[in-house]
Amino acid sequence: MAGFLDRAKQQAQQGLAQGKQKIDEVQAQRAGSDLLKKLGAAYYAERQGTGSPQATQQALQAVEAHIATNGDSFLRS
Repeated sequence: MAGFLDRAKQQAQQGLAQGKQKIDEVQAQRAGSDLLKKLGAAYYAERQGTGSPQATQQALQAVEAHIATNGDSFLRS
């Protein structure tokens, strides 16, 4: 009986770890998408004359930092 409980506990821990990993991936995807929206808004504002090149550059740097940390998979979704 103890062997069964040990296996069940191990499987539950693996399931929790996989679930946490998936949540982290989804959160990184959302954060990347938000950064892309901000970059697009900054670029649009700059082109319309209401934004600045500095704001666009900062938004671009934020996207690049996110890619360096989390990869670029959010660009393909």
